Amino acid sequence: MIETLQTSSPKVVGFKFTGKLHDEDYKKFVPAVDAAVAAEGKVRLFFQLEDFHGWDLHAAWDDFRFGINHYSAFDRIAMVGDRNWEKWLAVLGKPFTKARVKYFDSSEVDAAWNWIGEGRGRTAICDSSSIANGSPASTNVSLNP
Repeated sequence: MIETLQTSSPKVVGFKFTGKLHDEDYKKFVPAVDAAVAAEGKVRLFFQLEDFHGWDLHAAWDDFRFGINHYSAFDRIAMVGDRNWEKWLAVLGKPFTKARVKYFDSSEVDAAWNWIGEGRGRTAICDSSSIANGSPASTNVSLNP
């Protein structure tokens, strides 16, 4: 399942990936990312992987196409997870994007939000307690000068 994490900046899009991803997930996720890129140009992407089990075959193909079609759409990509293989996803994904990609352990979620917002004279602020408690819809992220 892919859930949207609310942010207060249209330049930052955030998502929480849980369980095993399916084609249906990408039918919602890709248009949401495309809309942000169409409106803002390059955006920054935040992924939180929680109890993530990968992709079914069709979703794996969707993910590959997503990477190819969005090669230059992102400025930065922050990935947050808690498994070694998830860390390797960040490393293996680097050739498929022009973005700076950085992996953070789940204990470093605040640092991930800060990193995704830096470099534009801003700092990302996130109430990570709402993410940890499983309520991403109430997650508040803002980019403050």
